[in-house]
Amino acid sequence: MNHGTIIQIDDCLISEEILTEYFACDYPKCKGCCCVIGDSGAPLLECELEPIEKNYPLFSPLMPEKGRDVIDEKGFFEVDVDGDLVTPLVPGTEECAYCLFDGSGNCFCSMERRWFEGSGSDFRKPISCWLYPIRVSTLRNGTRALNLHRWDICKDAFEKGRREGVRVYQFLKEPLERMFGEEFYRQLEGAAKYINR
Repeated sequence: MNHGTIIQIDDCLISEEILTEYFACDYPKCKGCCCVIGDSGAPLLECELEPIEKNYPLFSPLMPEKGRDVIDEKGFFEVDVDGDLVTPLVPGTEECAYCLFDGSGNCFCSMERRWFEGSGSDFRKPISCWLYPIRVSTLRNGTRALNLHRWDICKDAFEKGRREGVRVYQFLKEPLERMFGEEFYRQLEGAAKYINR
């Protein structure tokens, strides 16, 4: 199938692959390795900096000491080589400073763990993490582009999605609605039904 079609909804250009490809995280196999592998930290929106700082006292006790040391030294974000705001990395590693480890090789997000615990935190995690494998970029004219990112460490997630019949946009319904709204998602569903008919 040719995946070159682009769908436009409002000010967003969406790659057809988001509607046709299958994906469902297979955590028991990957153990959250997307949080500890990569050239830079997770992309951050400027509007996410204040809630991260505000909720830091709630989730920081879950972080390893080396993660807290990074925040003390660098702050709540850093700027990568492309000039983008990203989560800080632990020096000498590719590990996000906000990681949480359970002692069995499993990696979690300390922000999200506190959010799920109902600790009073009002910030779940960076939208770029929540939306993965969708990557959102802003074009020069202000239009946003949604593309599917393929990463070898997620091959099991693509296979699981295919086995279970879960497409990318379906797996990411909650963060898509959070970022773009329920009406956007309804239009995305309509486009998917047409393309996948």
